Amino acid sequence: MDAGELLKEHIAKLASLTPAEFDYFFSHFKPLSFKKGQVIIREGDKVDNEYFVVSGCLKTFFINGDGKMHILQFAMPTWWASDYDALYTQTKATVNLDCITDVELLSLSNADREKLCREIRQVEYFFRWRTNRGYVAAHKRLLSFMNNDAKTRYEELMKLYPQLYNLVPKHLIAAYLGVSRETLSRLYNSHKNVM
Repeated sequence: MDAGELLKEHIAKLASLTPAEFDYFFSHFKPLSFKKGQVIIREGDKVDNEYFVVSGCLKTFFINGDGKMHILQFAMPTWWASDYDALYTQTKATVNLDCITDVELLSLSNADREKLCREIRQVEYFFRWRTNRGYVAAHKRLLSFMNNDAKTRYEELMKLYPQLYNLVPKHLIAAYLGVSRETLSRLYNSHKNVM
């Protein structure tokens, strides 16, 4: 499926655009390709765009003062990624965004998103609901970190996104869960033995 069709299907789950509205909406996106390991946003950068993933996988992360990586998000096809705090407040990036695999993206500028939201009510509706869903997902993840042990967090992640284990290097899944690589191996083996 090409990028336009993928985006059209994605939008149609929440909003109803006429073919002419979708074509106008799509005309504001810029296709981009990045190789595995390339950095899209680096801490301290000015952030003007958000990215719709067409293929591949991204990670949003930060490195704390002790040099430990903390992964905030994996972004697979039909997911969106950016440093949203920096994008919305026009401040410098506080997180990094890079490519776990080769990726194909559609880039939309903050200015164009705001213009499209003013011009097409259904686009505003789509972005509002997408933001709401992102907030709910972040809230659930935070509650999981506060209430669940590593085994439960691992099981939740694998239930929601089983493809991650084969797509993402294990040390990155461990960083997402807040555990060591060794702990992740134990969780994987105990989970596998139960299945």
